[in-house]
Amino acid sequence: MAKVFAHPPAEPGSTTTRSTTTGPVGRRRTALTLIAAAATVALAGCSAIGQDSPGGTTTDADGDGAAPGTVVLVTHDSFAISEDLLAAFQADTGLTVEQRAPGDGGALVNQLILTKDAPLGDVVYGIDNSFASRAIQEGVLDPYTSPAAGDDVTRYAVDDEGHLTAIDVGDVCVNVDREWFAEAGIPEPVTLEDLADPVYADLLVVTNPATSSPGLAFVLATVAAFGEDGWADYWASLRDNGVKVASGWSDAYYVDFSGPSSEGDRPLVLSYASSPPYEAADDATEAPTAALLDTCFRQVEYAGVLAGAANPEGARQLIDWLLSPEVQADIPENMYVYPVDSSVALPESWTRFAPQPTEPFTVDPQQITENRDAWIQRWTDVVIG
Repeated sequence: MAKVFAHPPAEPGSTTTRSTTTGPVGRRRTALTLIAAAATVALAGCSAIGQDSPGGTTTDADGDGAAPGTVVLVTHDSFAISEDLLAAFQADTGLTVEQRAPGDGGALVNQLILTKDAPLGDVVYGIDNSFASRAIQEGVLDPYTSPAAGDDVTRYAVDDEGHLTAIDVGDVCVNVDREWFAEAGIPEPVTLEDLADPVYADLLVVTNPATSSPGLAFVLATVAAFGEDGWADYWASLRDNGVKVASGWSDAYYVDFSGPSSEGDRPLVLSYASSPPYEAADDATEAPTAALLDTCFRQVEYAGVLAGAANPEGARQLIDWLLSPEVQADIPENMYVYPVDSSVALPESWTRFAPQPTEPFTVDPQQITENRDAWIQRWTDVVIG
């Protein structure tokens, strides 16, 4: 998912982006873009430590491409933590954080595999549960169990050795334009089955799982809901009911969706459980959109120490920091996902307008690894033809 700063995470699989700066969503997104830009500049400045090689690469005395006292974080494009927290971490540890972002969530794992004999950095953040077991199987990670990892981290463990540490969670769900349905006099759908009802013909837009992480997550939700023998038939029913497929989240949400910050005419869109707060005005008692909590698939993002890291101790310190209460509390409004630590207080608007589903769909990471490509191809054959 090449993530772009838009509410909620402009997904790692997104191939298109779109700027919208009006309304509550746009104002929040503009402010967060500036924060992210400042953080990126700060991180980019770290990569300039040392002398430039003739090709422009930063090197240290040992020639390993990282400055002494540097911990190199390999991540996706939308990693964003408040600048003061990053500065405090660097001051407290004496480390300099250098960020390298080789691409979206899927490309991130691919790059780690291709470079495992000469790792891109020391620590990775942003591997999600659709790619986690592949990264472990390919041997790109060293085990590490953080002393800051509590029960919430343990419940999302991918294996018993601790190759990956859960940092945040996000729920991919169908969102509904409540105002559209109220005006149309049509009851809002609730379940996945409802979406295939002719009452909701030509109202839903989703994203392509081959190019969109939320799109893949929604396919996984249907696999979990209908099983290996039924999920493709369900998608055939959605196809026959006029589902529209966009290549990425931005087009689906801002071009096709009918919500207040969007320009389209479809009142059902694949997005996130954290989307509705960004549609609500600051003094609103109700959000004009809502997530259908019976349609959600839970994504988990992980961090891990890279095998062969030049600075494994720095990598472990950074993972501990990502689990600290301060960083966990910073995650929702910088990265638009829920902190893994359930004891952390969420922003008040999230408490009102972004409840998490109590029983989101999940699929075992190993099953995803074994079937991901075949499921995407099957989806393509059924829906796209």
